[in-house]
Amino acid sequence: MFADRAEAGRALAQRLADLEGQAPLVYALPRGGAPVAAEIARALGAPLDLAIARKIGAPGNEELAMGAVAEGDPPVVSRNAAVIRHFGVSDEAFAAARAQADAEIARRGALWRGGAPAISPAGRVCVLVDDGLATGATALVAVRALKARAAARVVLAVPVGPPDALAAMARGRPRGLPPGAGGLLRRQRRLRRFSPARGRRGDGDPARGARRHLIVATT
Repeated sequence: MFADRAEAGRALAQRLADLEGQAPLVYALPRGGAPVAAEIARALGAPLDLAIARKIGAPGNEELAMGAVAEGDPPVVSRNAAVIRHFGVSDEAFAAARAQADAEIARRGALWRGGAPAISPAGRVCVLVDDGLATGATALVAVRALKARAAARVVLAVPVGPPDALAAMARGRPRGLPPGAGGLLRRQRRLRRFSPARGRRGDGDPARGARRHLIVATT
């Protein structure tokens, strides 16, 4: 069991020790990924920056991603066609939701970086860190954004998450909406409340009390 995000970060750092001689960069998916990433950056002696991305939630179920967007020039956007089709989301409605996500990413970047420039990943090995996977949509779009900025390699490191989200990451896409959508929506609600990727209801740290399930995937 992990006591907290810091312990989870130290456990991941041990798995990533072979990167120490490759001058990696560490990127945190805020906010939960930041304390995990800080421990990894400290152990590897690596610079730490943010990879800011936002899930675009489905109407009436914000925990189910119909897409995601990550900062970039231009921003990188993903769409989950199955979710969009199931909820009947029009192109205009998706564009409006995406615009809200873009604005929030810009606001958070200015706030959290305090005017400091983002570190370029070009030509570097980049470790992307979150505190857990749910659907994998946000992590995947953040990986794509680092690749779009010419990262040589991206290593995704998270301490906990459901096996099917990991499998989806290996396929290069987040989990879609399969037949029997109602079952998935119920599962999403359970995942939000109880899964190792999110922690128990009311627990602000998803790594606290979670079973050790270290995920390190290279893209």
